[in-house]
Amino acid sequence: MFQIEPIETRNLDEWPDDAFRSEVRQFLASHYPPELRFPPRRLHFSENKPWYIALAKAGWLTPGWPRQYGGLGLSAGKQLILIEEYERHGCARLNDMGMTMIGPLLIKHGSIAQQEFFLPKILSGAHIWAQGYSEPNAGSDLAALRCEAIADGADWIITGQKTWTTLANDANWIFLLVRTDKSGRKQEGISCFLVDMSLPGITVRPIINLELHDEFCEVFFDQVRVSDSCRVGELNQGWAIAKNLLGFERIYLGSPRQSEQALDRLKLLGERMNLTEDAFFIDRFTRLQLDLEDLKCLFSHFADQLRRGETLGADVSMLKLFQSELYQRITEAMMEFAGEFAGLLEPMGGNRELHPGGAFIAARPTSIYGGTNEIQRNILAKNVLDMPG
Repeated sequence: MFQIEPIETRNLDEWPDDAFRSEVRQFLASHYPPELRFPPRRLHFSENKPWYIALAKAGWLTPGWPRQYGGLGLSAGKQLILIEEYERHGCARLNDMGMTMIGPLLIKHGSIAQQEFFLPKILSGAHIWAQGYSEPNAGSDLAALRCEAIADGADWIITGQKTWTTLANDANWIFLLVRTDKSGRKQEGISCFLVDMSLPGITVRPIINLELHDEFCEVFFDQVRVSDSCRVGELNQGWAIAKNLLGFERIYLGSPRQSEQALDRLKLLGERMNLTEDAFFIDRFTRLQLDLEDLKCLFSHFADQLRRGETLGADVSMLKLFQSELYQRITEAMMEFAGEFAGLLEPMGGNRELHPGGAFIAARPTSIYGGTNEIQRNILAKNVLDMPG
């Protein structure tokens, strides 16, 4: 079996939770670049590379990977502590598809040759990955994808389009779900490929969002020739692999930290606008605060399941629903109370913690990505409430 000597020699997963949390806080205080705290938008790799490299040098880049592959080997419970402390400190989210998606994919489903080639390059930052899932007519209904790969000898010819591809303009490799067989049900006939973004026939077109940033991209594939050695797992079995990869994302998207930070900023905004004695502001803030406490209790319930090593059920979809809609309600309140400052594309007075317009825009897609809230409600209706489809 392919192995990588871990850089971090301590087995942090064996530490008590309180000691581990304290270690994480000390690590962030010593290693995280202070100028990157609480960034107002998603950063490009050229901007957050110092943090990526700092994590890589310390051996902290891939907390969930087994230690023999160069990770920290942390349990789900310890990883939740890490996420909570990163969010508390205001850490920028990295170009993390390689760490959170591709690495686990290759460790579980990849060949030894694929592990030997790709894993060290993720750990070093030589390969930055994008995720080629969504298409113009296949987003939450991902099984409807039409980007296809046609066999040509020992190669495959890929043609089609991916969209809303996060930071594809930074990536030099992309993980693709493509259709390799059209004869069965739409969940069948899907395969996984690892594709070099420098290959002829690939075009990346940034999508400028409402804040005039280019976090998302369209990616076009015009008869791109890919070796069969870049296919991961069994042919036509990509759907099961893709579903497996999205498991931990469900609770990550339901973390209350995003709403908690937004509520802290709403309080700061109230102080800035001299509203702390205003009865209407107090009532609105208190209702949101109580909703946040409910979300924290719900999150703790599912986090405790992970700490016990239990598999999360379909009811975890409640978290994503609750968190995204609460986050949106808080930022809507920020816009209402910000007055004339609500229309600014820049923070108020240069204070990055006072950016009502930016927070409002950032909250809009949370009810769409990770499976739309309509899809989450369907999951709950079918799998928890046993309602007909």
